[in-house]
Amino acid sequence: MAKIIYVLNGPNLNLLGKRQPEIYGAQTLDDVQAMCEAAAKPAGLRIVFRQSNAEHELIDWIHEAREAAAGIVINPAAYTHTSIAILDALNACSCPVIEVHISNIHKRESFRHHSYVSARADAVIAGCGVEGYLLALQRMVTLCANG
Repeated sequence: MAKIIYVLNGPNLNLLGKRQPEIYGAQTLDDVQAMCEAAAKPAGLRIVFRQSNAEHELIDWIHEAREAAAGIVINPAAYTHTSIAILDALNACSCPVIEVHISNIHKRESFRHHSYVSARADAVIAGCGVEGYLLALQRMVTLCANG
């Protein structure tokens, strides 16, 4: 049976491909989902792919993943820099967590340099565009095999 990986996306990522394409690129979140699903199958993974602009919904999905998932890939978007609640939810999970950012948050405004999620993440991928999701899934295969 395929291992389930939750790929969770935070606020404004529903606008991917439309909002600031010079920073985030032209691919849409549907494109990212298709890429992740295509990469997951040969790796023996099944993807649960979700996006919300609501912090509480992301937290509920993390709680759900705690029971159902072999790992979590999360792009918390702006909640990266503000949400202790998301950090607390991730801390309640024993599965591997990989934090993904499409842009390099360390080359942007200073308020984006701090990530609460990084305190829990087993890996952080930033600045690789949407390819970062594929890199996260590659790493997740290794983490799940060793865990």
